[in-house]
Amino acid sequence: QSETSDKSSAESDSETEVERVSVYHKLLATLKTSPESESEEEEDDSESEAAGESETEMDSEGSQEMEEADGGKEDKNDAPDQEEGIAATDTGEQTLGQEQADGADTSCDPSHGAIEEFTDVKHESEFSLETNFMEEESGDCNADKRDSNSSQALSEDPFKQHMDKELEEKEVEKMSMLPKTSSQSKWPRLGQLTFSSTLEKHKTLKADKEVDVKQLYLHKPLESTWPKVNKQFLSSVNKPSDHFFTPLQRELFCIMNTYQDLFYPERNALTNGEEIRHAYCLHALNHVLKANAQVLSNNAKRRDQKPGTDSDDYRDQGLTRPKVLMIVPFRECALRIVHIFISLLEVNDKRKIDVSNKKRFKGEFGSDPEEKPPNLKRPEDYEAVFAGNIDDHFRIGVAILQKSMRLYAPFYSSDIIIASPLGMRTIIGAEGEKKRDFDFLSSIEILIIDQADIYLMQNWEHVLHLMKHINLLPLDSHGVDFSRVRMLNLNNWSKFYRQTLLFSALQDPQINSVFNKHCFNYMGQVAVRNVPLSGSISHVVVQLPHVFRRLEAENLTSVIDTRFQFFINKVLPEYRDAIMSHTLIYVPSYFDYVRLRNYFKKEELNFTHICEYTKKAGVCRARRFFLKGEKQFLLFTERFHFYKRYVIKGIRNLIFYELPTYSHFYSEICNMMKATDNGVDATWTCTVLYSKYDAQKLAAVVGIDRTAQMLQSKKNVHLFVTGEN
Repeated sequence: QSETSDKSSAESDSETEVERVSVYHKLLATLKTSPESESEEEEDDSESEAAGESETEMDSEGSQEMEEADGGKEDKNDAPDQEEGIAATDTGEQTLGQEQADGADTSCDPSHGAIEEFTDVKHESEFSLETNFMEEESGDCNADKRDSNSSQALSEDPFKQHMDKELEEKEVEKMSMLPKTSSQSKWPRLGQLTFSSTLEKHKTLKADKEVDVKQLYLHKPLESTWPKVNKQFLSSVNKPSDHFFTPLQRELFCIMNTYQDLFYPERNALTNGEEIRHAYCLHALNHVLKANAQVLSNNAKRRDQKPGTDSDDYRDQGLTRPKVLMIVPFRECALRIVHIFISLLEVNDKRKIDVSNKKRFKGEFGSDPEEKPPNLKRPEDYEAVFAGNIDDHFRIGVAILQKSMRLYAPFYSSDIIIASPLGMRTIIGAEGEKKRDFDFLSSIEILIIDQADIYLMQNWEHVLHLMKHINLLPLDSHGVDFSRVRMLNLNNWSKFYRQTLLFSALQDPQINSVFNKHCFNYMGQVAVRNVPLSGSISHVVVQLPHVFRRLEAENLTSVIDTRFQFFINKVLPEYRDAIMSHTLIYVPSYFDYVRLRNYFKKEELNFTHICEYTKKAGVCRARRFFLKGEKQFLLFTERFHFYKRYVIKGIRNLIFYELPTYSHFYSEICNMMKATDNGVDATWTCTVLYSKYDAQKLAAVVGIDRTAQMLQSKKNVHLFVTGEN
């Protein structure tokens, strides 16, 4: 970045809106420019933490670790910090391609982008939107002319409708001040939907039973390439008229194409993950092709107009070029997205598109097929989530122009940015840092957050940090032609036009909060809200009494302390007797784990512990002590289970300090009891702590009907699952 940009970037991102606008008006007046270059990522400057093994770590230190953006050179298995991520070094049992062995420092490896970040500067003019024109012979040009000649086609195109809508001041005030009104609808495949909006009540969408491709307004060449690319998901059962989408894709795309925000919490890596990925890639690419075609077409019109003519008709772009931001957890996900883009742009084998830096991309984002994981049995969902290159520190700019794609484009020359939350966090930086940049997020029109549940296991703070820095006025002009910038961007109304697509494997208050508090789309929102009928407890196959113990908390903020006091005063005393040996305590929160571990040490209880920071030798030692009964208690974190999925043998008594984030972890942990050969199942116990604030997690475990009864009653609930044995 230039000096000007560095100086601007150091400005506090907490400055008032008035200050931001005044700085921006100064930019408007001076039309100051800075070279288009992507900010280099900061070096990893944090010290080794080895948090899980630190014997003196207190709660305050745990908080500090959570807030660090980078860290853990000594042991990269740091889920709260997620520098290279637990996933990246998780294991000897995964094919990690370019990742180093457990605990190795990969920060100097350029493929991890920590020190030297490659950006393609050779193809700048080829992919410049400002200096290129629509190719006369291309199908794109004809499509654009066809649309230009048909005002009806233009007026009905959802892209044009959404981006050309001119909001009034009073509407913006209304969206900022008033609560949303909502309505319910039931769709054949998605189920229960909640539509919400602040502006006039939109007519409730109805699910299309059949898809007319012309009504989708797909930009060329997508009309012809999409059926071929999506063919793998279509079964012979599909009607001939429905050869474009699966039933799930049809309903999801119906919502996406109206530019409403969407929250779909039933994404499953094993079943529907890939068909969802294809659907949002189609939508994102369709949006970018239309936006770029509009700019190129207007370039030609401006070139042909008489000198001295000034027109406001060509406002067709944002303050910065990136239009789509795709947040995904691992490099493998980015690899799959780029492959889908390439497939969608290639009309046939003869018309291959030109992809810059493809070989480099394959090397850095692919995995080594020769490295085979050891023969360790893992659940199918684990294998699906952790397939391929699972490094979680990356970001890459993608520019698309007609028949060409440029990978590793500088962000200010990119149309699409694909990144992990950590990759975004390290470039956005923190207040006071000299090298930070988030201007490229100013004009994002579509934000896609896929597999949001995994970020709960990484570091959710990175997602919140991103949401605070998206669609802000840029601190520098970056050479933009202000005569081409849409008024919505100049008015700082970008966030009201941004569409957010959020996909997750589960309902969670933190994910819900992002959707409810950080999404301001004037078109409104659609959330899928199905309730679980049976719950994961039905998959427990061992005979086991389940005791659900309710704790009473005055409010949400007091739950953490209330749970701790309830546990040490009422639950733990029952397990101190030697007869209650082999007790595993499952702890979802790392903070709670640190607090419990310190308490156990202080009370000199006979215990061992395993968390996401624990090194391999420490894990083996703890498992052996626990199995032999040399240690009475085992403190066990949820993140360790998420990233490793080891079977812990020797469990006779289970305590869920809090309900698990993933409901199927409940049955998985309970079913570990059958791995104990000499266990006497008559003495097995399972105790679960819950409060009224755990309604969503509770429903996912015991089902909606039992949850309603349990929340109404203030008594402890005893359930007995007979299982298959």
